[in-house]
Amino acid sequence: MAAYRQRMRLQQESNSVGSKKRRRANVAGDDGGNDAKKAKKGKNAEKSQAEEDARKPTETVIPLPVSRGRWTNKERVLIFSSRGINYRTRHLMQDLRSIMPHSKPDTKMDRKDKLFVVNEICEMKNCNKCIYFEAKKKMDLYMWISNVPHGPSAKFLVQNVHTMAELKLTGNCLKGSRPLLSFDPTFDTVPHYAILKELFTQTFATPHYHPKSQPFVDHVLSFSIADHRIWIRNFQIVEEDGQLVEMGPRFVLQLIRLFQGSFGGPTLYENTHYLSPNTHRRQLRQQQTAALREKLKQKQQEQQQDGPRADLRALPEDPTEGVFVGPPAPARPAAGPHHDGDDGGGGRPRRPPAHDTSRPGHKKKGAKPLKRSRWAMEKRSRMGAAGTLRS
Repeated sequence: MAAYRQRMRLQQESNSVGSKKRRRANVAGDDGGNDAKKAKKGKNAEKSQAEEDARKPTETVIPLPVSRGRWTNKERVLIFSSRGINYRTRHLMQDLRSIMPHSKPDTKMDRKDKLFVVNEICEMKNCNKCIYFEAKKKMDLYMWISNVPHGPSAKFLVQNVHTMAELKLTGNCLKGSRPLLSFDPTFDTVPHYAILKELFTQTFATPHYHPKSQPFVDHVLSFSIADHRIWIRNFQIVEEDGQLVEMGPRFVLQLIRLFQGSFGGPTLYENTHYLSPNTHRRQLRQQQTAALREKLKQKQQEQQQDGPRADLRALPEDPTEGVFVGPPAPARPAAGPHHDGDDGGGGRPRRPPAHDTSRPGHKKKGAKPLKRSRWAMEKRSRMGAAGTLRS
């Protein structure tokens, strides 16, 4: 028994010595593998660093925003109108307020007030830009865009107004989103258009980080020049590839004058191509009158020169026209002044007319004549004859 225990002890000791040796070999092998992995990682890091250094000159770095999330551009636009506007102008104002989150509304201004009062209204509303719609004769619409209170300001004639409610303008955008402003190249070459470009930019562009704005850009506000007019259109950005759908509003501005001050002051520019609506309507009436006179003159000349043509235009005589016409009635002989007989002889005497002045008892014109019967007249004549015999 003692020999068996000794043999088992020796076997356990040999097993422990072998396990220690194997453990040492495994530890040495792991150290070698880790060193190899570390060397490989170092080579890969050096290679990636070299690639990054090679790409650095070609990359464009976008700088951080200067405002860092703070609202610094405190532009506020007052949009209102005068009394006497129609429904289309009212919808146009509502559309501009909906696409401009930095705008403020106000009540209608009386037409008898002067335009300098608008500066005081903007000061009370804490606004430094103003869009004012002025209606005249309930058919002409003018728009003022002004930088309050020092100017400049511009007066436009508004034409061809189309609102967002029309069915053909199918675009849509997020309410309060910021627009992209697209200007025609002419705005950079002509001096007065350059002033208008700056005025439009400060008025229609939504300030960055405005409290009522959304951090999205999903529509484009286009300013184009054609026929000495400014065409303003609003498009929705449908896809990232640049596909656009018009959403409105759409209107045309014709510049009348550009002033140095706010709603007045010295004139910086006056449009020579501008024609007032009254003059335009008078010219249209004159053209219509001239066309009508020319038509009548040509008709008279045709009648004078082409006499036989009237006979050609006349219808030929219809042979069956007198089929149902009867024989003519026999003529009656003329009667006397007071009798209905054939030769003025015997017959019943006719009663004289009421206006006959030879009738006894006749009064002046306008008085009612006396009505006496034949029997009363004969009795009166007999009484008169008896009176003469008695006397």
